[in-house]
Amino acid sequence: MSSRDPEDVDAYDRDLGRITIGGPTPLTAPIEIREYDPAWPSLYEREAARVRTVLGALVVRIEHVGSTSVPDLPAKPIVDVGLEVPDSAAEETYVPAMEEAGYVLRIREPEWFEHRLFKGPDTSVNLHVFSAGCEELDRMILFRDRLRANAADRERYAALKRELASHEWKYMQQYADAKSAMVEEIIAAAARDRRA
Repeated sequence: MSSRDPEDVDAYDRDLGRITIGGPTPLTAPIEIREYDPAWPSLYEREAARVRTVLGALVVRIEHVGSTSVPDLPAKPIVDVGLEVPDSAAEETYVPAMEEAGYVLRIREPEWFEHRLFKGPDTSVNLHVFSAGCEELDRMILFRDRLRANAADRERYAALKRELASHEWKYMQQYADAKSAMVEEIIAAAARDRRA
């Protein structure tokens, strides 16, 4: 999704309308960036335990990703969880159980790694679902681990997040996409370090 121009609202209206179940939700308030909250890892652990209980052996891998997974990094107060199931396109194998547990399927992106996104039942959670072995979840983890280990990149990213959050966006996805160039740069640096 990051190839869009974040300023092209018409593209977001069209694309988000196509992938968002129930239609896209425009922002009604400024984007809130909070200082790191030490409770975020506990919220992740609670969600991970709940997902494991609901899906059992269908959980191939589950990880805390996104800014709330990085100590000392300011973030939107939304816990991002990356989940791999055997086949994320086979919704009949996991969506009914997730919905019964209170999760709401909001995004269906077959063309982007068969990504599905659920909102959590009682915590502000974005649960990203991919198929087993998905390279995108690997990239999320590489990015997270780089920010955990590299203070300079963490500080640069925090400054960008704060600056972009001060803009007026119609959709949260515009804010997310506006960060893409720096995200890719940090992932590339992490990959170079891993190879070295």
